[in-house]
Amino acid sequence: MIIDNRGLEPPKPMMRTLKALDKMNSGESLTIINDRRPMFLYEELNERGYLHETEPQEDGSFKIIITKTGD
Repeated sequence: MIIDNRGLEPPKPMMRTLKALDKMNSGESLTIINDRRPMFLYEELNERGYLHETEPQEDGSFKIIITKTGD
């Protein structure tokens, strides 16, 4: 699943992302695209033990791949 959060003001991208993750099963991945690095989201993902990888994009946005671990 891919969620494009570009153009949204905080905290909407984080809320949309966490809502989607809550519906996913352990081991599934979610890709989000944000206008900026989601620093507060990183803290939440680390707290929950989710794996994440950030790839800066040529247009200045960031693609973040999140893998849900545990449940």
